[in-house]
Amino acid sequence: MSSTRTKMFNTLMTLSFLLTFAPTADAVFQLPEGEKITNPIVIGRGIPQKEAYELFDPRIGRNFDIRNLWIRADMRVRPEYRNNVCFGGGIGSAGECNAPLGTPNSLLGKANDQFVQQLTRFGIGYDLSPDINFYLELIDSRTWGGNQDPISHTCGPALSSGKSTCSLGIRAGYMLIRNFAGIKGLGLKAGRQYLVFGDQSLLGHFDWANTGFSFDGITTNYSTDIIDSSFGWYRLAETDLPQGAPLGSGGPNLPGTGQAKNAQGEVDMLVFYNQIKTIPWALVEPFYIYYKNNLGADGNNVQGLGTPKHGNQTRHTIGNRIAVKKGGFDFSNEIAYQFGQMGDTADSASSLCGNPGGEGKCLHINAWATRNWFGYTAFHLPGKPRFAFNFDYASGDGRANCTLNSAYGTCKTANTFENLFPTNHIHMGYMDVMAWKNMMSFSGNFQARPTENDHIEIWYTNLHLANAKDNWYRASQGVYVYSRPDNTKTHVGDEINFVWTHFFMQGLVAFQTGYGHFWPGSYVSHNLGRRAVGQDWAYAQLWINF
Repeated sequence: MSSTRTKMFNTLMTLSFLLTFAPTADAVFQLPEGEKITNPIVIGRGIPQKEAYELFDPRIGRNFDIRNLWIRADMRVRPEYRNNVCFGGGIGSAGECNAPLGTPNSLLGKANDQFVQQLTRFGIGYDLSPDINFYLELIDSRTWGGNQDPISHTCGPALSSGKSTCSLGIRAGYMLIRNFAGIKGLGLKAGRQYLVFGDQSLLGHFDWANTGFSFDGITTNYSTDIIDSSFGWYRLAETDLPQGAPLGSGGPNLPGTGQAKNAQGEVDMLVFYNQIKTIPWALVEPFYIYYKNNLGADGNNVQGLGTPKHGNQTRHTIGNRIAVKKGGFDFSNEIAYQFGQMGDTADSASSLCGNPGGEGKCLHINAWATRNWFGYTAFHLPGKPRFAFNFDYASGDGRANCTLNSAYGTCKTANTFENLFPTNHIHMGYMDVMAWKNMMSFSGNFQARPTENDHIEIWYTNLHLANAKDNWYRASQGVYVYSRPDNTKTHVGDEINFVWTHFFMQGLVAFQTGYGHFWPGSYVSHNLGRRAVGQDWAYAQLWINF
């Protein structure tokens, strides 16, 4: 051993001796005589600390009061049938009825569908105080026969990605604090939550689906007698931290993001929504929505520039909704304008930035939409009949398929209106054949309550495209039919729906059945290259809630 190592060794031994046998006054870690360690050092937790860690028998629920606990639950079983999904032809893997080519090319086959879905939700809430609430809602979305094995009760077979399709999840899980920081009327909700604003044209619960929408984030709300204002931030995609990761940042969890797997490769949304209440018979709701998708375009652009939530975009939505109800009359108008930038890796789009195949945002967004309802309810007549008329419009872009086929022209803009996260089922016909994007519709609606527990509805809708060379997008916002580059037809078709609902036990149980028929317009035959066959849709559902 060298002299230097010897000196270091002797020094360490001396320090060890002093720390071990030094007098009590100088030994910080020495225990008094006769005592022993009973509480080893633990890692401090964030405040407030609800319970101490215990070795065997913890004191559970010392602050629990059963009077502050509440639960709610519902279950729905719905068989559904649809024939001629693609109007006499076959259907593609993404629900489209043809491909984006320069000639008609409907897919081979005949698409009919019949299935039964079951929805079960169970929510647990606890009011720690009148101003503090905890809520957790479990959801089980099940398709009868989807497990393909009676012994597999939770997950279905693995997808091509290797991930199994599980049915049980968390629909909501949040803390709600009212009068936050002592400020009267200020509330804060943090965690997984629903976003339901206005008439759900852009942000809704989408409970018609068997899963619905949920958003992870934080919402603040300030409420006065004059105005309610909500502001929230929501993380829609996290690329560098897997779900349930035990520790901080790790490897990427989304393939093909195209950009750095860090904070520059994620998806965020900001929502600022207001409700002005100064007019006794009306509501005025101005809003702003910021949607920033940093995922690479290659990760989500398979249906062209109209692909819902297309990657690599920054989109601003400003708008206003007015709802008026006076006497038997009601009226609502919503208008939204979108602007921003979008990028795509296709050379026809990215070359605008001088970087073919790159991720530059060279496509300008300039889109808008409007929704309008006018109705009258005859409250003085038996059954309280209501008659209503509707006009909807959302912009399209004739170059929406420019990244898929050169026949559609050169890329310059991305003006197809983005429908975001709506409940489309309640707006443009119950058959869900149209999204609020590249569309124009006219509707007539009749509703009545022939008895206290019965409700009937008849709804007719005439559907068109706003731009003949943009695509027809179904309610789920994906492409239904790709338009031909030379297409001039805009009449998609006509739809009629009949729905009857009967309530039991003061509304805790309901049975509903509906039927719809769709007559395809000239657009369908022209773009599928054959005579189009009408589509039928029917369902029945039993729903229990408490």
